Amino acid sequence: MSPTPRWNVRRLPDAEGRVFLVTGGNAGIGYFVAEQLASTGATVVLGSRSSVRAEVALASIRARVPGARAKAVRLDLADLSSLRTTVDSLADLLADPPGVEHLDAVVLNAGIALDDPPRGETGDGHELMFGTNHLGHFVLTHWLLPLLAAAPAGRVVTTGSFAAKSERLDLDDLQSREDYRPQRAYGRSKLAQMYFGLELDRRLRAAGSTVVSVVVHPGGALDSLTPSRPPVHVRTTGARLGAAPAALLVQGKDAGAWPAVRAVLDPAVGGGQLWGPRVFGLRGEPRRETVWDHLADRAVATRLWDASRDLTGVDPA
Repeated sequence: MSPTPRWNVRRLPDAEGRVFLVTGGNAGIGYFVAEQLASTGATVVLGSRSSVRAEVALASIRARVPGARAKAVRLDLADLSSLRTTVDSLADLLADPPGVEHLDAVVLNAGIALDDPPRGETGDGHELMFGTNHLGHFVLTHWLLPLLAAAPAGRVVTTGSFAAKSERLDLDDLQSREDYRPQRAYGRSKLAQMYFGLELDRRLRAAGSTVVSVVVHPGGALDSLTPSRPPVHVRTTGARLGAAPAALLVQGKDAGAWPAVRAVLDPAVGGGQLWGPRVFGLRGEPRRETVWDHLADRAVATRLWDASRDLTGVDPA
């Protein structure tokens, strides 16, 4: 038996014929996940709230990846009632041309971060970051699972955050009504996503599903260290020079995409695993990490799942 080849972030395996959805694929880390996956020959669908920004991102991907099979679908994670229609539109998109009736992987990447108060809410009355980053993906996954189950080896890849490592959920105040602090609310919303990704895999295994769920995080990923992709992202010379010392500890968003890309493509990546950058969890090539102690608390994961189900009216697994 030949040895498994070493993973090379710059020489990705061929994925022609496979189909991937990247939420928030029009900007930031999501854009680079989409660009890198498109280079494998796969069909990549960008989920975006803005059709204009999605078209700009598609044009950039096609310019960098000649012959890229890239599409877009409108996705608003803050509007839970719209997500079933989004998945119906995705199914129609995949069926044109006829023959594709499955989704090989979804990267749950989209997210919003509020730098300053005040606390905001979605149209459904949920705190904006928790409602979008976590509950939106919770509901989206519910509607996507039939498409994922129709694939030979469907995958759900949830993008968390290194910021979640120092956070803990307040299960009695998931919506931050009692004590709202923007940075903490963001970290907790990403932590909730990570709990969801791990608990989803446990429930899929219990149900005998062929779909697996993997959790990743990008480490420290800065705009100032990210290569330009005008007009999606433009890095000035001043920003590049000013950020040079930080490159010893963190990286750009192109490298921040590597754990998610590996989780989508590498058959050696298994369900229920956590992947992040190799160097202190902040920068470098992707590697498997030990699941953080607080993320391994199944009682918290179960309570969060039950609360999410009650808040949304769906149960993904």
